[in-house]
Amino acid sequence: MQETRSDPAVDGDALQGTLDLLVLKTLSLAPQHGYGIASHVQQASDDLLRVEEGSLYPALHRMEQAGWIAAEWQMTARNRRARMYRLTRAGQRRLAEEQEKWARLTEGVRKVLRFA
Repeated sequence: MQETRSDPAVDGDALQGTLDLLVLKTLSLAPQHGYGIASHVQQASDDLLRVEEGSLYPALHRMEQAGWIAAEWQMTARNRRARMYRLTRAGQRRLAEEQEKWARLTEGVRKVLRFA
């Protein structure tokens, strides 16, 4: 992928702690295939975040095993078979938990930065 901003993109390795949150939030909007998830994260972040396949697909598999997402093969708009992922009820609960954890983390960081 081509970088379109002067700011360096954050790669998948740096997203390890937030990848679940980003994927679950994306799937809360609509079912998506893997490429659609990665594209949404990149577009929604104005190209600041980039999820690489090597991070995304193992995470999707892990989240499917945990019951947070479900997947099924479907045909895309371009008439290709793709594995479509959707959020489950358990995934909705996990998303709420992850959002709360993120809010606490960012609040703590904000407080530290305010006094630093």
